[in-house]
Amino acid sequence: MFKKILIANRGEIAVRIIKTCRKMGIKTVLVYSDADAGSLACEMADETIHIGPSPAAQSYLIQDKIVDAVRQSGAEAVHPGFGFLSENPVFARRLEAEGITFIGPNPHAIEAMGDKITSKKFAAEAGVSTVPGHMGLIATTEEAVKIAGEIGYPVMIKASAGGGGKGIRVAHSDADMAEGFAAVKAEALTAFGDDRVFLEKFIVNPRHIEIQVLGDKHGNIVSLFDRECSIQRRNQKVIEEAPSPLLDDATRKAMGDQAVALARAVNYDSAGTVEFVAGQDRSFYFLEMNTRLQVEHPVTELITGVDLVEQMIRSAAGETMGFKQEDLSINGWAIESRIYAEDPYRGFLPSIGRLVRYEQPEEGDQGDYTVRNDSGVREGDEISMFYDPMIAKLCAWGETRDAAVEGMARALEDTHLSGVGHNVPFLSAVMDQDRFKSGELSTSYIKDEFPEGFHGLEPSEAQKDIFITVAAAMNEVLAEQAGDPSERTDWTVLIDREAHEVSLSYDEAEDLVISLDERDLTLSEIDWRPGMAQFRAVLDDEPFTAEVKRAPDGFDIRHRAAKARVRVLTPRAADMYQRLPEKVAADTSKLVLSPMPGLVVDIPVTVGQEVKSGETVAIIEAMKMQNILKAERDGVVKAVGAKAGDPVAADDVLVEFA
Repeated sequence: MFKKILIANRGEIAVRIIKTCRKMGIKTVLVYSDADAGSLACEMADETIHIGPSPAAQSYLIQDKIVDAVRQSGAEAVHPGFGFLSENPVFARRLEAEGITFIGPNPHAIEAMGDKITSKKFAAEAGVSTVPGHMGLIATTEEAVKIAGEIGYPVMIKASAGGGGKGIRVAHSDADMAEGFAAVKAEALTAFGDDRVFLEKFIVNPRHIEIQVLGDKHGNIVSLFDRECSIQRRNQKVIEEAPSPLLDDATRKAMGDQAVALARAVNYDSAGTVEFVAGQDRSFYFLEMNTRLQVEHPVTELITGVDLVEQMIRSAAGETMGFKQEDLSINGWAIESRIYAEDPYRGFLPSIGRLVRYEQPEEGDQGDYTVRNDSGVREGDEISMFYDPMIAKLCAWGETRDAAVEGMARALEDTHLSGVGHNVPFLSAVMDQDRFKSGELSTSYIKDEFPEGFHGLEPSEAQKDIFITVAAAMNEVLAEQAGDPSERTDWTVLIDREAHEVSLSYDEAEDLVISLDERDLTLSEIDWRPGMAQFRAVLDDEPFTAEVKRAPDGFDIRHRAAKARVRVLTPRAADMYQRLPEKVAADTSKLVLSPMPGLVVDIPVTVGQEVKSGETVAIIEAMKMQNILKAERDGVVKAVGAKAGDPVAADDVLVEFA
């Protein structure tokens, strides 16, 4: 077994690999860029080596720097994690030539399966069901439009070297194809250094289901069953679960058999994932094979008990797999929510900055569910513009899918972040939706359920009870702290402008009793004091956690996806509040604002130019993604506020119309 491994990655996956290496008694060496100096992964690794500036193209993607770090440290093997060089056959071959072990599949398997065009041809020859499309390379926009017409819209434009949801667009018309083809090539070149593009038919209302495979160097290959990854935004997975609620035993076995057969055809000898697009009728087609560890691997580990990172290391060291297919079974259900630094209330746009507060849920057995949280950042860390904005992969396991869903909802309640925008409220909303709970998923789920974007959910009656009781309890604590002599027990609680009359008392156990609408609600086990961002308690035997913040005239309270300004007032003050006119939002209809911090790629309009609705007026790059901003109405450009190469902040004015 290896004595020292170099990790050619960063963030949460570097932390994840270090944890397994510690368990196995293996020393770790971590390479890091300027942006990652002092990171959690750097703190945990046994050794660290600086490899250059923050952009990945100047650090993590430079093979010479990785090899030099191996030589400098005396490491025997390299674990590439995912992304960066993990699916680069040239890198794998170079390590092989240098006498360094690559912890991943053999270069032939990477080459055969890692390239999406080659892999589809290979799969078709192997008898695996494939999606109709054009697997040859496409050089020009005109050629792409012609081929798309032959395949039939809608068509998916995909970067051959793509991954992580980048370098993908769906075109529904020639105009979409003309614009999307150029955008995908540009994104692919920036993210992967490879602008090759191919086309395939887009399956309407599909589901994304994948099979985890694992092989060793002695010809043993097994399936570790399926994962459902249909909840996606911009082709980026957001919520994954294992197993899939769609599959029956027969379909699960058929998909597993195909995945293993494909892996066996290339002598696959590590962890890998065969991805399928599936119809609602359980028909399925080969999509691609990712010849690396997947971001969502924890849910498979939770239902099988197999440490995939450990198995990758053991396989790379030449060990024989210690189990067979018949030894594996599905135990319970697991769900993973990807927590991103992105603002769901602003179209899920990336949010960068300092993570001022980060309170994580307690890991391990929580009674009805188990929590696992794979994170690569700590409170006080900077969320960089140079890499994906992932903060954590929060997982919940339960004996049933219902238990896992409720466990995830509770774990999200116990997660508090501030300093950057984050998607925890959105993830909570999905957990509370009847459609998600039913398992009726598709890759268009987010677009279907939130067609106008995410604006939170209206509070349920149960959540209104939480808002009222939490605000009343905090008001009591603050009054006591301030020495308020009134000892008032009757209040009016406003949820925004909705009034509720309440009366407060204490029972024999000194629990707070709130009389509301001829009901008595009991709030017990209160865990809150002024300055705390989370209010934990039990309301009528149901534990909950709410996010709270004092406001000048009350409290801002969020429970899952519902939030409100809540005020505890005397009846007269409440009456006056309800009479106040509502504040009118500023008119920004003539402005094109930067939706996020980023870098201006292009502003293809000039002062005095006539612009039609739908025309591109600016392109902003952030987190390796190009965001195209279009005019929402016809108009004449009055002013241009930035130029290509300028850094911009969220809400900076890019273009003003007359």
